[in-house]
Amino acid sequence: MIAPESIIQAACNFALVVLGIAFFLTVYRVVRGPTLPDRVLSLDMLVGIAIGFIAVIAIRTGYTLYIDIAISLGLVGFLATVAFARFILARGLVGERPLEDGPVLRTEKSKGKGGKKAKAATAAAAKGKTGGSAGGGRKK
Repeated sequence: MIAPESIIQAACNFALVVLGIAFFLTVYRVVRGPTLPDRVLSLDMLVGIAIGFIAVIAIRTGYTLYIDIAISLGLVGFLATVAFARFILARGLVGERPLEDGPVLRTEKSKGKGGKKAKAATAAAAKGKTGGSAGGGRKK
């Protein structure tokens, strides 16, 4: 019959191999990620993988202090993900400035050379500057 300790050791070894593969695939996504949200999501995944490593080491060594460290890392990782998400939301998709009263993130229809809303806003601003409003401004 197989001893319980050997089963735990085999499961820990298997978990470390799987976590190692997941770690390298996630690092590849951080480096190769085509967009900033992909990179942020993969960094959050790296935090989860690190928590997994800490948990496996805690099981293997028997020290329960590692579990407290894993919980703390989970809380810090969550706060970092929220901070990155707020940064992405404030920055926009590709660093474009949002319209004056428009949403921060632009849709596919409004991309390009400004979209219909941007052209309408530009036309309204030009009309106001040249005095073409109903208020009767001076014409040059």
